[in-house]
Amino acid sequence: MCHDHDSRPPAPPRTGDVAERGVLTLTAADGTEFSAAYAAPAQAPRVGVVVLPDIRGLHPYYVALAERFAEAGLAAVAIDWFGRTAGVAEDAGTRGADFDWQTHIPQTTPEGIDADITAAIGYLRERAGVDLPVVTVGFCFGGSHSWRQSAGGLDLAGCAGFYGKPSIVGDAADRAHLPTVMVIAGADAATPVADQLQLADAMRAAGAEVDAAVYDGAPHSFFDRAHGEWAEACRDAWEHVLALTDRVARP
Repeated sequence: MCHDHDSRPPAPPRTGDVAERGVLTLTAADGTEFSAAYAAPAQAPRVGVVVLPDIRGLHPYYVALAERFAEAGLAAVAIDWFGRTAGVAEDAGTRGADFDWQTHIPQTTPEGIDADITAAIGYLRERAGVDLPVVTVGFCFGGSHSWRQSAGGLDLAGCAGFYGKPSIVGDAADRAHLPTVMVIAGADAATPVADQLQLADAMRAAGAEVDAAVYDGAPHSFFDRAHGEWAEACRDAWEHVLALTDRVARP
């Protein structure tokens, strides 16, 4: 599991006012309703972010992370994975500590996930303009599916992922061409660093520009404000992600 139930994301290195925050229900093209959280900055955003959570779905950590992106000047939507199998989350739109993700994660599909991401992209552009560039930022299970977006199947400008699994990316790596950020925990017990760096090389060979940042000794879930010993790694990881959003931002 990526984070403890009480974990929350670290603050971004640049901050501003948040104009809007809240949970909502989105509808994918296949009619599936799913939970999401939206946050918007006070100023007009130049980039949108679709936040892809870990195996727990729309945990409060990711609601808070959407707000962190808004503090950094970006419009953000964090999505839940489980609308097709568990319905809309009943606990204020989020999944609780007792949610049975072990049952529901195996029932997710790349096609369903892509449909939900597409709905989130549409919502961001509905709120901030049809020309809004959008990137995905994911964690663990979500990080894997964010890296998978490097193949460019959806209308995205780039993708970033924290501690993902190359096996989930699969042959999408052979079609990678979008700018990609890989945040790699050096002491990740879930996936060897060498496997993630091999994925980065495969994506580069396919034509993608890949920024792979390895944090030596950092655990799988280091991007957490409670992990004071990894505060500098958290700040630097933020810089890598924000460099991607700055690169693709509309004028």
